[in-house]
Amino acid sequence: MLDVAWSVDELARTRLAFSPLWEIVASAGVLRHPGEHALHLPWVKQAAAALDEAGVDVTPLADLVAGRHVPRFLAPAPASPVPELADELADLRDVPARAVRRELERMDPPWPAALTRLHRDPEAGLERLANLMERYWAVALAPAWPRMRALLEGDVLHRSRLVAAGAVQDLFADLAPAVRWADGGLTVGEEFLVHAPGASHGRGLVLAPSVFVWPRVVSRTHAGSQPVLRYPARGLAGLWEAGGTQSPAALRGVLGRSRSILLAALATPADTAGLVRRTGLKPAVVAKHLELLALAGLLTTAPDGTHVRTAAADELVAAGA
Repeated sequence: MLDVAWSVDELARTRLAFSPLWEIVASAGVLRHPGEHALHLPWVKQAAAALDEAGVDVTPLADLVAGRHVPRFLAPAPASPVPELADELADLRDVPARAVRRELERMDPPWPAALTRLHRDPEAGLERLANLMERYWAVALAPAWPRMRALLEGDVLHRSRLVAAGAVQDLFADLAPAVRWADGGLTVGEEFLVHAPGASHGRGLVLAPSVFVWPRVVSRTHAGSQPVLRYPARGLAGLWEAGGTQSPAALRGVLGRSRSILLAALATPADTAGLVRRTGLKPAVVAKHLELLALAGLLTTAPDGTHVRTAAADELVAAGA
């Protein structure tokens, strides 16, 4: 259980970020146990076929994430709000050998051959692992990354606005049932939590929306670094639907297909380009129907061009569902 007592200083140090490296790690676990991740089965089917056709063997990576303990060098806190995969892989290649061995020794035996090789020669093993992750990303995740990134960016934008408005309770309200805010404290009960004794507080928290963490919430603390809380991004349910978004049939009957899809896609705020990526609609179609939705009072547009559903639109979508 991660239990953080909050203060003004704690909140000031809290940040939002997501990680391509983490999505590689988490998605490898989804591929290994697809039955536990029914929401992602459309992606599993496509990715498995593509990996097989490309001859990419994910076993060495899947073996590392198969148990209850995911090595810390595979799941560091994101260093920036939107880190580049190349930078994260460069950091992975530079992990000290002693840190690799220490993390591997926490994993339950017996070890697969790939883990034994990595323990014997961490430097060469990390190079092989990083190269595998690059190939895996290119085949299994890169085609879906624009859609995934738009979803993750929308979640970050939504929660950033809550922080700016001082609505800290709302920031954590819909993360997951396991996450509870009460009496000025944040509590996370999660079976996969890795808790380091003596983990520091006063460092804030990294809130990291994720696609492939669903249906779980994963939190991690480690002495000397910020705690990280990874949770399913808002709007995830429609991610793998055709066109990227599913709208309720009742809503389509009232508003029409395109406008209902756009309102459903705005479960998290997005700009016009982001909505094109999320929905698969043509830019001209998106622009036209956004204008009509705004005239109807169903969305507003911020100065930076981000579109946000109004309270009336939220109620309409909920009623249609």
